[in-house]
Amino acid sequence: MGKVKNIGIITSGGDCGGLNAVVRGAAKAAIARGIGAYVIPNGYAGLYNLVNFDKLVQLDVQRTDQINSALAGSEAGHSRVKISKIKDPDKYNRIAQGLRKFNIDGLVISGGDDTGSVVVDLVKNGISCVHAPKTMDLDLQTYSVGGDSTINKIARIVEEIKTTGKTHNRVMVVEVFGRYAGHTAFRGGIASDADCILIPEVAVDFNAVYAHIKSHFLRRIMNSDVRAGTYVIVVAEGVRGEDGEIFSDGSGGVDSFGHTKLAGAARFVRQRINDMMKKDPDIRKFMEDSGMFVEGVFETPEVREITPGHMVRSGESSAYDVSFGKEAGASAVLLLEEGLSGVTVVGINGGKIRYIPTEEAIVQRFVDLDVVSFYEQMDVCFGRKPQPYAPTFEKHEGKIDRFM
Repeated sequence: MGKVKNIGIITSGGDCGGLNAVVRGAAKAAIARGIGAYVIPNGYAGLYNLVNFDKLVQLDVQRTDQINSALAGSEAGHSRVKISKIKDPDKYNRIAQGLRKFNIDGLVISGGDDTGSVVVDLVKNGISCVHAPKTMDLDLQTYSVGGDSTINKIARIVEEIKTTGKTHNRVMVVEVFGRYAGHTAFRGGIASDADCILIPEVAVDFNAVYAHIKSHFLRRIMNSDVRAGTYVIVVAEGVRGEDGEIFSDGSGGVDSFGHTKLAGAARFVRQRINDMMKKDPDIRKFMEDSGMFVEGVFETPEVREITPGHMVRSGESSAYDVSFGKEAGASAVLLLEEGLSGVTVVGINGGKIRYIPTEEAIVQRFVDLDVVSFYEQMDVCFGRKPQPYAPTFEKHEGKIDRFM
């Protein structure tokens, strides 16, 4: 590729914290190097329809100053469109014509594994792209914009929900995003002192969960001078039961990438716990001993489900995501200028901009079960009998990498 004169900036997939920082970082880096930066709105839908646009918004100095890096979401807009599934046989020529129409030499594209798979596809069809990793799911091989913001939001919600749980002596089940990897549920739950964290990487043994509830929830209430206590479960939307099947009820349908829109995990967990409590004679005795039992009215503790949904990806971005987002966006511009394409930004390390092939970056990464065992030693339940943790020890050599 020759000298880069203009770039297009695309954000795609789900919204999250740090995306506006990617857009601003890419624009600022482009301006500093005399490169025109243009927003291609509405993700890959906008890219496909670019040939029909009359004009694009240029991110010059004045317009870029209007982008607030701290706000979640993206001024560039999103859509969930998989280019290869568009039936138009001339789709790649159509995209190329749109890019030529606006003299765009390369694309900075920020998104997760689905977005990255389209980056790979576009590069194979002659379109120059660099991927700035973004997904609140944190399941890429690199750190991804949005992860830290989402974990902080989940932790705050879970911590705050304890007040109503304790007031009513309830078991609270909080369902959070993350699809088939449990990183956000795991880290958000750990940060908020959740009692139980259910993630897709561990098939749920409800006997283990129930035993943990009885030993912790009942003890807290009986040891309280006002007989008050709560127990909090954080459950990832893609969690699996004893049979290995996902709990989702299928009510969400399927997205354009063929993924089932997951829904119903918290409801399933609530129902299972309720059923177990109703059949357990120890629960009636506990209700009587604690002074809560009212026959026919209040015979078992309440179990409530909460689904914060899109609240965990909205609002404000964390400072970490803003910093990484700017670095990822700006680095993507420099990589395009260097003639690189089909790569994903890993981060900057001193004078080095690090990257890996996008095909490698989008391979799904799951929660490390050794780390799960580590936290089981701290009495956190993960829906199984605690596994032994036997660490090895090594002295770290060299500079600590903050992103990997």
